[in-house]
This record gives sequence, C-alpha cells and structure tokens, in this order.
Amino acid sequence: MRQDINKYFLSIAKTISTRSTCERKKVGCIIVRDKNILSTGYNGSPAGLPHCEEVGCEIENSSCIRTTHAEQNAICQAAKNGVSINNSILYTTLFPCYTCAKMIINCGIKEIYFLEDYHSSRKSKDIFWQRKINCYKILL
Repeated sequence: MRQDINKYFLSIAKTISTRSTCERKKVGCIIVRDKNILSTGYNGSPAGLPHCEEVGCEIENSSCIRTTHAEQNAICQAAKNGVSINNSILYTTLFPCYTCAKMIINCGIKEIYFLEDYHSSRKSKDIFWQRKINCYKILL
C-alpha cells in the first residue's frame, strides 16, 4: 500500500533529523509546496561554529541555545537559495517553539504537520490559531 503523503514527508523530516549535531534533541524539518521539497533543515550550530557534539550543549532555561532550530535552518536555506516558501507546508519532527512560530507565520507557511509536541508550545499554538494555520499531529 502506498504511504500517505503527510507520513511520507514526515518520515523524510525524521531522516533529516539524523544530521542534527545536538545530543539533547535531534529535530528535522522539511518545507514543501505542491508535493515538491523546497527546503530542509535540522538543528545544529551556525555554520563554522563548534557543534554540541564537539563542545557540549549550551543550556539556558533548560534548552540548548547553541543550536539554530531546524525550522530556522530550513527557512534560512530557502532564503539563501532564493526559494519562496509562501503558501507552503512545513513538516517537522517537533512542534515549533514560539520564536520559530513567528518566523513561520511571517514566511507565509499555511499548514504544519508534526510528530511530537514541544514542552512549551501553548504560545505557538495560540498564534497559529489566530492566523488560521492548521497544525496536525501525525503518528508514524
């Protein structure tokens, strides 16, 4: 049987997460429009800087701040390559944090599919609801 398209893209996001260099949480993200992959990202240190796996995590308020989030990296990768992500769909292994949620809204992403809830996602869910961005938790 053919795999559901949303599960297919989430499984790709899960594979992308294996490139993460943060030992605390490996997150992968993929941005898609018209069933075509536009951009991908995983959480890790900014280009050219030491990675968590090399020097350890930098913890602040129980989160690693050394890394750039997967969603941020996917958005930056699209911008760097001149790819519009307006009216696209974001697939991520972890529900976006509040900072990423604001970036997602400003980029014109219209839907989100995710595998796991983020421990402090209430604000993200609230602003997605206000902007009528549907979010769907999917089990693989």
